[in-house]
Amino acid sequence: MFTVSQLARRCGLSRSTLLYYESIRLLKAGSRTAANYRIYSEKDLQRLQQICAYRNAGLGLGDIRAILDSPESKASAILKRRLLELDAEIETLRGHQRAILKLLQSKKPFWREKAMTKEKWVSIMKASGFTENDMHRWHAEFERSAPAEHQEFLTFLHIPSEEIRSIREASRKHAGK
Repeated sequence: MFTVSQLARRCGLSRSTLLYYESIRLLKAGSRTAANYRIYSEKDLQRLQQICAYRNAGLGLGDIRAILDSPESKASAILKRRLLELDAEIETLRGHQRAILKLLQSKKPFWREKAMTKEKWVSIMKASGFTENDMHRWHAEFERSAPAEHQEFLTFLHIPSEEIRSIREASRKHAGK
């Protein structure tokens, strides 16, 4: 038998994560002691370990619930779908690598180009294989990891202040997804 903290610790989770999984009924509520403390069984530990394994594979909680509460064939379909998603994400990252290499190989680096504009930058990104969604994710990551530099970059592209404000707000919202 395990307490909330013991079970969470066994799986490398925070106590609040375990309680969240219980609140959304991904993990069954433990039984209670006479002092009203939650107690979890070995079966609960095994289910939580399965949840953690699927989370480590990048599955969302809805998919995990579907796998744990459905026949085995559903697990296979969900895992295959996730594998295809990962392939697409990897290809997107390879596109990012190609874009960076192209920028690094140019004779005149873009950050020194006085006439760089938003239009030129977008055409470079599109020529490197970026979709609109890729560019939104790129801005979201830039905004999340280096907001001041993101502002500086957008200013460098001669984008009007109001549009910069709009791009940064959309990037923060996209990063929160």
